[in-house]
Amino acid sequence: RAFRRGSGRATFALEARPNAHATHPASDRTRAMKFFIDTADTAAIKELNDLGMVDGVTTNPSLILKAGRDILEVTKEICDMVSGPVSAEVVATEAREMIAEGMKLSTIAPNIAIKVPLTWDGLTASEGLKVNVTLCFSAAQAILAAKAGAAFVSPFIGRLDDIHLDGVDLIHDIRTIYDNYDFKTEILAASIRSVNHIVDCAKIGADVMTAPPA
Repeated sequence: RAFRRGSGRATFALEARPNAHATHPASDRTRAMKFFIDTADTAAIKELNDLGMVDGVTTNPSLILKAGRDILEVTKEICDMVSGPVSAEVVATEAREMIAEGMKLSTIAPNIAIKVPLTWDGLTASEGLKVNVTLCFSAAQAILAAKAGAAFVSPFIGRLDDIHLDGVDLIHDIRTIYDNYDFKTEILAASIRSVNHIVDCAKIGADVMTAPPA
């Protein structure tokens, strides 16, 4: 079974490289790109996890509510099923509330990563939590996420393609910058729309990709 399709406020910008789809040097990376599944469907997660295809899970409250189940209950069930990181998203918009919500979510299981938006409040809330900073649309934002100590940054490839920009270019730029300065934040390619997106991200050296199960 294949994975297939189902702002921050930084004020500085970086120029995209012209040949952004070229294979990026491997640097010190020797591990394979990780596959996360973007769903709250526990049956789908179990099926793919049993095949050894799931390195982690990304989810959000809207995905869980579609299933008509309690958010904390479903998140705990997923964490018990998958050994890798499980991103659980906060719904608060201000830093203080994000931190409180993140602390509550982090008690569910040790493999929880708190998903926060790439805003100043989200970056502020990153301190002291293992976070996946989501809704990244520029290399400048990715630098801020890394400086804030995020475990993951999630560039949204498909959404950039939707506005006639090349989302894969962004993955290349972030990879180059992170390697230049040895940032430890992992690049989690999100809003995957095609198999070509996955292949291009693997060539460039994205650490992780997340996609729906179908």
